[in-house]
Amino acid sequence: MKRVKIIGLTGQSGAGKSTAAQVFEQNGFAVINADSLVKRVYEQNEYCLDAVAARFGSDIINPDGTLNRKLLAKRAFSSEENTRALGGIVHPFVLSEFLNELKAVNGYAVFDAPQLFESGIDVICDTIVSVVAEESTRLARIMNRDSITECEARQRINAQFSEEFFRANSDYIIENNTDGGLEQKTLELIAVIKSR
Repeated sequence: MKRVKIIGLTGQSGAGKSTAAQVFEQNGFAVINADSLVKRVYEQNEYCLDAVAARFGSDIINPDGTLNRKLLAKRAFSSEENTRALGGIVHPFVLSEFLNELKAVNGYAVFDAPQLFESGIDVICDTIVSVVAEESTRLARIMNRDSITECEARQRINAQFSEEFFRANSDYIIENNTDGGLEQKTLELIAVIKSR
């Protein structure tokens, strides 16, 4: 029976996790993206979509039956309670998709997951890597990336764990406070992981 080494890649929104994931992928690691799995679940699993609509309002479903992701995000990130409620619905479906994806992987699998700890999937990871950055840097990146207001960006930041939490619960930390340097730091970490 093959054994896949699972690397949980997580961190604060706007810290640069997705860029780090690209570096892992460019260096031969199979990367499984949690956001892609969530999108697939929303598009293909009517039970999940019905449960989300029951909790956050039927108007989050567009007339064509698709999910209004922006409206859901506005409601889900409005409080820690709502963020946890959404995760409680969606995470079991995502775990199932993740385990199916693992069947095709040999060697290393990187699970690129912003809610790695919230989902509970961290317990099956061999190594956990978190990307962190200063709040002001993350705030600017989130607003630019998602075309949202500062208030909306702060809601997303406040709905997540603190930097201290990531530092206390990770095997490795990648700091990404300035433009540039993230790729090199990730390459150095890859070398360490491969040497273990």
